[in-house]
Amino acid sequence: MSAVVEVVDAGLAVSVQDRGRTGFRNIGVPVSGALDVVLMAAANALAGNPSEAAVLEVGLSGPSLKALSGTVRIGLAGDMGAQVVNTRGQLLKVAPWRTATLFPGDIIRIGGVSHGVGYVALSGGVQVPAQLGSRSTYLRAAIGGVQGRAPKAGDRLQCEAVRGDPWLESRAQAPWHHETGPIRVILGPQEDHFTPQALETFLTRPYAVTRDMDRMGLRLEGDTLAHNEQGAEIVSDGVAPGTIQVPANGQPIVLMADCQTSGGYPKIATVIRADLPRLAHLRPGDELRFVAVSHAEAAAALREQVQRLADWVGAIQNFRPPGVIDEAALYGANLICGVVRGDEWALHGVDFNHYCGAQHV
Repeated sequence: MSAVVEVVDAGLAVSVQDRGRTGFRNIGVPVSGALDVVLMAAANALAGNPSEAAVLEVGLSGPSLKALSGTVRIGLAGDMGAQVVNTRGQLLKVAPWRTATLFPGDIIRIGGVSHGVGYVALSGGVQVPAQLGSRSTYLRAAIGGVQGRAPKAGDRLQCEAVRGDPWLESRAQAPWHHETGPIRVILGPQEDHFTPQALETFLTRPYAVTRDMDRMGLRLEGDTLAHNEQGAEIVSDGVAPGTIQVPANGQPIVLMADCQTSGGYPKIATVIRADLPRLAHLRPGDELRFVAVSHAEAAAALREQVQRLADWVGAIQNFRPPGVIDEAALYGANLICGVVRGDEWALHGVDFNHYCGAQHV
């Protein structure tokens, strides 16, 4: 059964994203997709969705959403909390890394991300129309998302209504943490365009993220990386998210999800897939270092990450919010329904008569 939520406030730097638009780079269409596919999968797991379901990516402040029809479950992944205002005007705080369920008329106000990006999953996924096999938003070409753009106030987003017990929420045992340490890269394919000193500098010196950053790429600032006699330009060839280009000024540029499909600057290295999500959490002024690894080490790092995520998802717990009674346990203990604190139920907006007297007198 379908459900609909209305965007009351669009937030800042919010877009619809999924795993991305693959198979069209040969005609100049970027992959796009979530900057942090691991957190996207975590949000979907909390909401009971497939890992690749479309979500709302939050870059700065989150949106406010109102359930119009159907019961909607919201999963939050990232360092951001929320507040639910129910139809009685009561306020319920929602911690990060858990779900909240909206009944028709309820509003959830999602706060800002303290660092990096966060993800908001809706039950069944955000069901905007797919274009070229993906719902991901690519603003520069007005592809995907909500009619080729980011959500705005008044938009209505379709998803699926909650199946099963609407009072059974989910929460992670612990926040997801990416690995720390240097960003792992595979050198090349044009490392031969740089002096030996430049390669040593790249792998030993820190680089700072500048303010010139977006979903297309990060410009870094640090020690200059000198090109050799082959120069600072090449015949344009393919690039991908994670590619690190070095133009004539010797300052590296790390390409991100919305990057172009080809480029004419030498590529000194490429960030391995397991570390790409870490780049999404960098802010201007943050420092990072690089370390070279082999293809085998890159593949092993990805396998380890996949296993860690599976373990994290497997540890998700179901729970009932305060004031919601586990009826199976209640009736199993042979207690009469009326022996509860009605004021506590009312505090959380639960219709006491519906859940007790009207059903089990």
